[in-house]
Amino acid sequence: MAFALIAILFVSGPLATWVITDMPFESPDDVAAWHAMIFMTGNLAALILGWMIGWVLASRYLD
Repeated sequence: MAFALIAILFVSGPLATWVITDMPFESPDDVAAWHAMIFMTGNLAALILGWMIGWVLASRYLD
């Protein structure tokens, strides 16, 4: 959860803004949809990464 929280607060928003900055869009709805998709994908990736690291650390110290 810590990785997901850090991603939500500091990584996903700026990453989504950076990715869509140079992309051509025809409507503001497209911009919002892409921004939300990239934001949520970054959060999901951080959650999975945090789960994997936590699983490795827990399995190492709880055996």
